[in-house]
Amino acid sequence: MTGPLIEDYRGAGFGGRLEPGLRPVLLIVDAVRAYLHRDSPLYAGVEEAVRCLVELAVHARATRVPVVLTRVAFAPDGRDGGLFFRKVPALRAFVGDSADGAFADGLHQPSDLVVTKQYASAFFGTSLASTLTALRADTVIITGLTTSGCVRASATDALNHGFVPIVVRDAPGDRDAAVHAANLFDLGQKYAEVVDAAAARRILEESEWRA
Repeated sequence: MTGPLIEDYRGAGFGGRLEPGLRPVLLIVDAVRAYLHRDSPLYAGVEEAVRCLVELAVHARATRVPVVLTRVAFAPDGRDGGLFFRKVPALRAFVGDSADGAFADGLHQPSDLVVTKQYASAFFGTSLASTLTALRADTVIITGLTTSGCVRASATDALNHGFVPIVVRDAPGDRDAAVHAANLFDLGQKYAEVVDAAAARRILEESEWRA
C-alpha cells in the first residue's frame, strides 16, 4: 500500500502496535486440499503460501509451540452451516468426509490440535478460545487459507477473545493478489500485527514453551 494511504490511516488514529506475548500458538486455518488441487472449484493457486506455513509448523513443533489446525466439515444437508452454507455454494465441497477437506500433504502431525468448524472464524462455535485459555496462550500466530475469508475472520476473533493476533504475511494466501494485499493492509491497521515469516520464527524461538 502507498505511503499516502498509510499516512491517512495513521492520521485517523489507526495502526497502533500490539506486542506479542511469550506463549504463542501457531494457528493454521483450513490449509486443505480444496484450495490446492486443480480439480477442485475452490483451487486458489496458493501453493507458495502453503509451503511457507508447513515450514512454520515444523519450526513451531521444534520449539514446542502448540500447533492448531482447522478444517471445515458439514453434515450431508449442510444444515449445520446455516446461512453461511447458503451464501457460499462452494462450501458443498466440505460436506461429510470429503477429500477436499483433507489437510495439505505433510502438514498434519499427531501432536497437533485439530478444530473442526462450520463457519469462517476458527473461534466461532468451537472450543478454540477455551483451549487456548487453558494453555495460558496469549498470542495467536495465524496462517492459512484464505486471507480475505477464514484467516481474516479468525484474526478479528482472536483479538475479540483477548489474544494478540499475528498474521504472517507470507503464509496466508488468496485467489486474488489484490484482495490478499488489501485484507493484509486492513488487518494490520485495525485488528492484528502483520509480520513476515522471519519475524514469526523469532516469536516462536523466544517463547516460554522452550523452557
